[in-house]
Amino acid sequence: MNVSDRDHWNQRYTERPWPIDPSPWLVSNAGLFTTPGRALDIAGGTGRNAIWLASRGWDVTITDVSDIAIEVAAARATSCGITLTTLEIDLAASDLPDGPWDVIMVFHYLDRALFSVFARLLRPGGLVIGSLATIRNLERNERPPLPYLLDEGELPALIDGLDLTEYDESWEDRHHDARFVARRKAPSESST
Repeated sequence: MNVSDRDHWNQRYTERPWPIDPSPWLVSNAGLFTTPGRALDIAGGTGRNAIWLASRGWDVTITDVSDIAIEVAAARATSCGITLTTLEIDLAASDLPDGPWDVIMVFHYLDRALFSVFARLLRPGGLVIGSLATIRNLERNERPPLPYLLDEGELPALIDGLDLTEYDESWEDRHHDARFVARRKAPSESST
């Protein structure tokens, strides 16, 4: 584990309160999550999205480099009567947990290399949903810094082996994000 990354994020998680409400993009797509299954929340922080999905009956695993964030997510889940699987993991040094997953969530964590493994980790018909800041976000915000921002229009090219079913780049709540849903084709769809 990269101690400096963990220390950096631990400090950020202790300096200020983090949102507890789930991402509006996730909630606006609630209709996609009517049949519970297995979900992975990548770099899920204090669990706002993981807890929302777990409260709907999903078996959710949340990962984060910050042990403080993972502890907060676990405590919040327990206080809500929800079970979460928590993994403290440095994704710069370790692989994502093996699937198959029905849903992978990636909100505000950009590692372009991860997109190449999503199709392999998803069940046929499985979804990736997320929201990532674009370079235009720097017009109004100092963070995230440039290496962690998508170029405008970049996201569709990153989706490898998946069908992009929903996509939007726009300002929302003072942040410019690329919001997306992508689906792994079922085997019957691959031959058509």
